[in-house]
Amino acid sequence: MERRRSFIKGALLVSVSALAGATTWSGCKQSEGEDKEVSPPEDLMQEHGLLNRVLLIYDTCRTRLETGVSFPRESLSGAAGIIRTFVEDYHEKQEENYLFPRFRKANRLTDLVDTLLAQHQAGRALTDRIIRLAGPATLSDSEKAGLIGSLAAFNQMYRPHEAREDTVLFPAFRQITSRHEYASLGEEFENNEHKLFGKDGFETMVEKVAHIERALGIYDLAQFTPKIGE
Repeated sequence: MERRRSFIKGALLVSVSALAGATTWSGCKQSEGEDKEVSPPEDLMQEHGLLNRVLLIYDTCRTRLETGVSFPRESLSGAAGIIRTFVEDYHEKQEENYLFPRFRKANRLTDLVDTLLAQHQAGRALTDRIIRLAGPATLSDSEKAGLIGSLAAFNQMYRPHEAREDTVLFPAFRQITSRHEYASLGEEFENNEHKLFGKDGFETMVEKVAHIERALGIYDLAQFTPKIGE
């Protein structure tokens, strides 16, 4: 299944007047019955969904480290590897190479862009520490405390970080990008992903995350539903 498609079939026909002057932003032209392409911000937001699942893995590992509950250590090192290869070396590079320069050129949201970039850099330093400490089978008390602190700091930063991108930066990206450029970027994002991770790169990463969730016993979504008393 292609990630870049919305899987909503059929055409919704509306007149230009009904759109009240709004511009239609699609990844590429298509004939009736074809699946629609996902736009660059939608693409990045889907990747934020994967990041959120890794943040849950980090939360779970941190809690078990704090309480002394054993868990497969490869789950943590595997999750950190996904953060490094897919989130930091790919997803964030897309933002840094394609989005941030355009906001600076347009003189829009430059303070936000500066903060987001600084947080990318801080996140990579935390990931270095997490990868180093997640490997050894045993840790000293100070190393364990450092790993717990790094996991907590990473999650504390990235939850508001991605929320601000989803609600402020990505919606504004449409306003500073021409229709043609917007469409071509969607193709470029897809090509970049295929070069690094293969045709089904995102799906492969999602399955890797799911494998770790199963190993930790947190894959079943129903377990997170609170029991509401009468």
